[in-house]
Amino acid sequence: MKRIAAARRAFSTRHVQWALGSRITVAAVTTLIVGHLLGTPMVLWAVLTAVILTQMSVGRSVKATIDYALGTVGGAIYAGLVSALLPPHGEAALVASLALGIAPLAMLAAFSPRFSVAPSTGVLVVLAPTLTHATAFHSAYDRVLEVALGGAVALVVSHLVFPARARVLARQAAADMLDTIAETLPPLFAGLRDGQESETIRALQRGVGAAFSRVDRIEQEARHERIAILRAEPDLAPLLQALLRMRHDLVMIGRAALSPLPPEFGERLGPALDAIALRAGERARDLARALRTNRAVDHSAQLDAAFDAYAQEIASLRRDGRLRSLSVEELEHVFALGFAFEQWREDFAELARRIGDGPR
Repeated sequence: MKRIAAARRAFSTRHVQWALGSRITVAAVTTLIVGHLLGTPMVLWAVLTAVILTQMSVGRSVKATIDYALGTVGGAIYAGLVSALLPPHGEAALVASLALGIAPLAMLAAFSPRFSVAPSTGVLVVLAPTLTHATAFHSAYDRVLEVALGGAVALVVSHLVFPARARVLARQAAADMLDTIAETLPPLFAGLRDGQESETIRALQRGVGAAFSRVDRIEQEARHERIAILRAEPDLAPLLQALLRMRHDLVMIGRAALSPLPPEFGERLGPALDAIALRAGERARDLARALRTNRAVDHSAQLDAAFDAYAQEIASLRRDGRLRSLSVEELEHVFALGFAFEQWREDFAELARRIGDGPR
């Protein structure tokens, strides 16, 4: 029973990876069967194409197929023309034909990753006739046919076999980013009272930045997915923008944490700062759970109370005349932090609205 339970936990925590492995296997076998039925000359390349283009999500498969098709068609046409105009008869002619057929495609791939497959396609088109004794035209035609078959099977399998939607993966990645933000807050806020090393601040910011980059990448895949599915769905761009603003808020707070508040202010504001860090972390985790469970979120009265308590302490210090004792630099520090908190409060509310927008 323990082994069964452990196996179930392993599957539930890695179901996306298991699904991807299943899709790749089905795509490879299906392409081989269809290729034999259609009499594809080099079914090996069709199978490899299907394996390459079966990606983690439907949206990523669509994007990979589009890029692969562009690189293949462009490479096949150009290399086919070079081989036709400069037939590779003899070693010298073959070397010249390969160089002329690959160099422009390699430069194109270097400047645009979308055409990364173009050089390898050019190699196949130029050299395949020396092995199969086919013409350059037939070599290019076969290459396009192989990619068309592999790409078509990859798209169909991605839609039908344990389909993973990029939209769902994007929301999960957004939830991971919010969990990362929650983990970042305690050491970040500690710097407001005691100061923090710049390298520590940069490490914390890099973690949040990497998490946002992952959301951004998957959101782009979701755009391609909407095109392939041909179904109107709420755009993920507003959610992405709200997360980007959250990242900018942490950058502002991180800059303030590089140097501590004046000692008297640190002691006076310490409890309010601790409350903001605690409630903001709880709110971030609550929003993450909402993203994973596809539910809307209610207003956070506790977080608002923490921000209000900080603002009231600042107002009390102003009434007591304590701000007049600060230098210009220290005063800018205090007001910059207050502005960052006000913006952060608004962005938390905006993010909650975006999470609850539309069907998920």
